Amino acid sequence: MKKDKKVNDPDKVNNEKEEPENINAGSGEMEKQESVDNKTRAEEDLMAEKDKEIEELKKEAADLKDKFLRKAAEFENYKRRTENDQLNLLKFAAESLILKLLPIIDDFERSLDHIESSTDIDSLKKGIKLIYDKFIKVLNEQGVKKIDAVGQPFDVEYHEALMQRKSDDVAPHTVLDEIEKGYTYKDRVIRHAKVIVSEDTGNIPSESDNSEDETAED
Repeated sequence: MKKDKKVNDPDKVNNEKEEPENINAGSGEMEKQESVDNKTRAEEDLMAEKDKEIEELKKEAADLKDKFLRKAAEFENYKRRTENDQLNLLKFAAESLILKLLPIIDDFERSLDHIESSTDIDSLKKGIKLIYDKFIKVLNEQGVKKIDAVGQPFDVEYHEALMQRKSDDVAPHTVLDEIEKGYTYKDRVIRHAKVIVSEDTGNIPSESDNSEDETAED
């Protein structure tokens, strides 16, 4: 028997040689595609995480905005109430003083009702004096005090001189008399005392004195 000769087919040989290369190429493509897929999934996960963070930030911003609007509204209400309280305080600041003066007015009215029918002048004077003392006491409690003027050295901070008068009994610029009383309110002068002040009687050389001095020198 004749043995079949082995025929070398060039195409077949080439195909056999190329098959391992194709296998390696296919494996590389799969790895590359898998890497791309993994990268895509990672990017999608990152985007999903960022979207979640954005939603949380939006929610937090909305909560902060709501709180801010509430605080702003509360502040406006507080500001309005404070302004109203201040206006009322200024408007009715003298209420407590007036309430203390009303009993004094009642006393004056009762005295006026009996002044014509009263025959006891001394009792009437004493009653009026008591009312006056009561009135002064209320003023003192509120910080209102009379300025002590007569006999005191003239002081522009407390006194207003209306005229001057000669007096040998006191030093110059001394308050001799008081035309209108002055008052202070909590250490602040609210009305100066209108007063009469003693003149400065200092010795001023006259012409006759000067002539006598000149004669003596000669």
